[in-house]
Amino acid sequence: MLGVIAHARPHTHNSAFVTSAGIIMALTRIERAQAWILRAFMGVLFALFRLLAPRRSAGSAKLPPVTNPLLLMSAMQLSQRIRRREVSSVDVVQAYIDRIQNVNPLLNAMVQDRFAAALLEAAQVDKLIQEDNVSVVEDRLPLLGVPISIKEAFALQGMPHTTGLVSRRGVLSVGDAPPVALLKRAGAIPLGVTNTSEICMWYESHNRLYGVCRNPYDLERTPGGSSGGEGSILGGGASVIGIGSDIGGSIRIPSFFSGVFGHKTTPGVVSNDCQYPPPSGCHQDYLSTGPMCRYAEDLLPMLRIMAGPNADKLSLSKNVDLRKLRYFSIPHDGGSPVVCAVDKQLLQVQRRVVERLEADLGVKVQEVHLPGLKYSFQIWNTFMGLPDKDGKPPTPFSVLMGQPGRPVWPLWELAKWMIGRSQHTMPAIGLMLFETIRSKPSHFILQQKEMLQKELEELLGTDGILLYPSHSQPAPKHYHTLFAPFNFAYTGIFNILGMPVTQCPLGLSEEGLPLGVQVVTGKLQDRQSLAMALYLEKSFGGWRDPGAA
Repeated sequence: MLGVIAHARPHTHNSAFVTSAGIIMALTRIERAQAWILRAFMGVLFALFRLLAPRRSAGSAKLPPVTNPLLLMSAMQLSQRIRRREVSSVDVVQAYIDRIQNVNPLLNAMVQDRFAAALLEAAQVDKLIQEDNVSVVEDRLPLLGVPISIKEAFALQGMPHTTGLVSRRGVLSVGDAPPVALLKRAGAIPLGVTNTSEICMWYESHNRLYGVCRNPYDLERTPGGSSGGEGSILGGGASVIGIGSDIGGSIRIPSFFSGVFGHKTTPGVVSNDCQYPPPSGCHQDYLSTGPMCRYAEDLLPMLRIMAGPNADKLSLSKNVDLRKLRYFSIPHDGGSPVVCAVDKQLLQVQRRVVERLEADLGVKVQEVHLPGLKYSFQIWNTFMGLPDKDGKPPTPFSVLMGQPGRPVWPLWELAKWMIGRSQHTMPAIGLMLFETIRSKPSHFILQQKEMLQKELEELLGTDGILLYPSHSQPAPKHYHTLFAPFNFAYTGIFNILGMPVTQCPLGLSEEGLPLGVQVVTGKLQDRQSLAMALYLEKSFGGWRDPGAA
């Protein structure tokens, strides 16, 4: 219907105006009705969850402060000190093991460790440094002896590879995912694998296999998802660098909620192979694998390593002069009826970034408004359901969540959940139900995406920086994401548009929760947002120790 109206040829200027106004009014009514239906649906699920889910509380517990100085150095600093024999890799790895053992019982972030193997590998590093030329080691092994955490959705040899699915219990990786292999080849030592949302398709990390992952700044809140375990372990000072994947915000949301840096790369630069679930249909075009870390200076070296032979596409060695870039700021999406309004503290801190940039760099930050951002969720939802260029549609959630040849029936699973017999979480069941009612692509939404793509590409070009909220709210309490299921639209839209984005921490809120902002650049201009991350870390302090906050 909308497609017919949009293509109707008006006879006069007045009739064109009336027709356009009618379309907008009709869309507004449709949007509001859809918003009420969706919120009512998720509200019912949330009420059922609150009524039937077991009560768990972390009480008033708080993470202890970081006391070991080795835990307060970047990966680059640690690698330099290890190569110079100022500290041993064994000491560094042991310091992180001690911290994990201290805080993980509270966070439930690392779900399987390989501490014994990591200590053996660290001892081999120390032996190598005694025997090899230090400069050669630095050239070949930039992360030599540095511990790293790995999202459980990635294959890590000998480690679980379940993505929180009970049906995959006992599945172990026989090899490494390509970016994991590249990081190991660069000398990084994996300490273990971290918690995720069930099948990586929700922005809260909770599953029936490993349980609920908690936020290091407030244990009653979520660290986000799907890379929530990575965000939590990093934010808790129990890891220095990690690896995540992002198809709707799964790097940036947990990085934001947990007060660390996370980079969604330009698509196609870092391999997405050997993840579960494997990308299918058009998802390969929207999924990005990238680095997560506590210190901004680790982002670029990690990306260079993870990109492997594709690193040259990003010109990462090219110097970035922040004073010569153009700057734009968008404070909110324009008022989507399905997304919560941006918290005032996030608006304020983004404004402070603008003021700081103008004062420090002498640049002008232009505030712009793009109407298409209002449809971010609808655009993401539409394009996630489209087939690939060969006409193959994405694999349904019900198939991915079931056993081979036995897909899950969502209504039957909901009934089982209500009597405590389901192996799946409420968000996963809700996603399966939502998938069954996904409507056909709207011509209007397809048009909005194309217009938004063109506007942003023209706006940013090869030298533009855009500031945009990382989320509409700071980290919510556990399970409250069910009542605001579409807030991830602030991150998800850039997966569809294919733009690189760096989430940067900007201090803490009045409640002691991390604040942050997304730094968006044009395609293949990743180095510019990474340079901005360094600037913002210096200006706003970067990661804060949750135990000292």
